[in-house]
Amino acid sequence: MSIETPKSNEIKRLTTPLTIKDFKAYDSQGKLLKCSETISDVRFIVEPRPHILNDNEILQYAPQSKSASQIRLKRGFGNIQDILLVHESLPWILGLYYVALICAAIPIVFSKFIFGMYLVLVLIILPLLYLYYIFNFKKYTKYTVKEPVKEQVKETKKAETPVQAAPVEESSGFESFKKYEKEINNLKVVFDVKEGVVRDLIEKRFEPPQITYDKFISAIDSCHKLFYAQSDSALSIINLAVEDTPRVRDEIDSKIGAMKKIINQIEDLTNELVINISSSSESPDEVKNLLDDMENLIESVKEY
Repeated sequence: MSIETPKSNEIKRLTTPLTIKDFKAYDSQGKLLKCSETISDVRFIVEPRPHILNDNEILQYAPQSKSASQIRLKRGFGNIQDILLVHESLPWILGLYYVALICAAIPIVFSKFIFGMYLVLVLIILPLLYLYYIFNFKKYTKYTVKEPVKEQVKETKKAETPVQAAPVEESSGFESFKKYEKEINNLKVVFDVKEGVVRDLIEKRFEPPQITYDKFISAIDSCHKLFYAQSDSALSIINLAVEDTPRVRDEIDSKIGAMKKIINQIEDLTNELVINISSSSESPDEVKNLLDDMENLIESVKEY
């Protein structure tokens, strides 16, 4: 049984499908979401709350949010869509600005007032300079380029003392598995959140006691056992491996692949249940297909 924490609650809020009612969108806690509009896109976005998730977690659990766009731009791999999302009101403000400017400029042009025409020209150019500043990607990365340099200088100073040079080599094997351990722990958080969501949806769609409810819950219980069996097995390999070899890495990758497969199937089931709940159709075939998918998943993962 997973313990509810502010972080897990926030991840659950970000990853739970939205509720649409009367053309309005609400998150899992019933909060009304603001519609975000860019030139090419209109959507509802669940924004992460401040001071709960770190930057990597925001990119993982809320990749479409404005906060994630700001992080991508800051790290130097953002794109124009990220800039438009961060400055989503800018196109509409510029549009109104130029409409007002044209209306004001027409009488000035016809009166041939030279000073006024120069002023209009300056007012036309100023927003263009601001746009150049906004869409200059180097502006977002100049702050992050300096930080690694400082860290590198500090590490170089530490490396100057011969006492600290030896332990780096001794821990290199352990460090090579750090990324696997971190990925596994992240997947466990994701699974716990998605498992809680799908259990709530099953209970909502098939109120107990029902045979269908029992079958679904039994399938989810099996997925839970399989997921943590793969997780425990992968962590055991990481902790017990005496050296870093391709065979060891392949085995860990296989376990992580099985974990991801279970999470993806849980997510697919969640989406199907959301559609099924909101639909008036209660076709037995649809329910049977959902159960078949879960059973096929369980059998396939057992082969890992």
